[in-house]
Amino acid sequence: MPYILKSAPDKRRFYNLMTVYTNTGFLGIPVARAILPANSIIYVIVINVFYSLLFYTHGLAVLGTGSGEAPKRNVLRNILNPGIIMAVFALVVFWFDLPLPPILSNTVQYIGNATVFLSMALLGVNIARSNVFSHIKDARIWAYIALRLVLLPIIIALVLHSFSFDPAATLGMCLMAAVPVGNLPMIQAEKIGEDTTLLSSAIAVTTAVSMITITAIVSILTAWLL
Repeated sequence: MPYILKSAPDKRRFYNLMTVYTNTGFLGIPVARAILPANSIIYVIVINVFYSLLFYTHGLAVLGTGSGEAPKRNVLRNILNPGIIMAVFALVVFWFDLPLPPILSNTVQYIGNATVFLSMALLGVNIARSNVFSHIKDARIWAYIALRLVLLPIIIALVLHSFSFDPAATLGMCLMAAVPVGNLPMIQAEKIGEDTTLLSSAIAVTTAVSMITITAIVSILTAWLL
């Protein structure tokens, strides 16, 4: 998929970003909290920590190779964002089994529950504002959906199951592989003046379709693994 358009280097670059940087945080975490077992969330957090580390190094470097102006950034400042800091804090609490005061644990739980609704509402607004139907006939996006959102999670499930991975870890990783195109590459591309038409249309279409593909894949894998 990253090399589907050999005659268009900029589009190749965006397909690379679409393939690697999916919506593991904004969509993946709320969905994981809603439909996966509780012990799967730690794997989702680990994936998101490495996702951010990779994007703010490799991802910004890829964006800087295009025709637009190279991103002006402080890599360390971008990496040390509130999401990463809290994710690392959650990993430390989980790893060392640290007890938290009830007022702190309850506050975190209430805020986490609220973010599920808020993220879904904001996601729905973004889809509503996008012209999904004008891009839904694009065969390249459907090829991307078949390979990235359907085939890859199935391959990951088969490989991990063959190595007797923990079912909760397998479900978490497969869900992260099945989420649609992320909006972070588009936001960064817009900052440097790139044409983000391909990214925005891919986000809209893959997000709408993922409501079906994620439900089907997770349902099948849950019945198989648990």
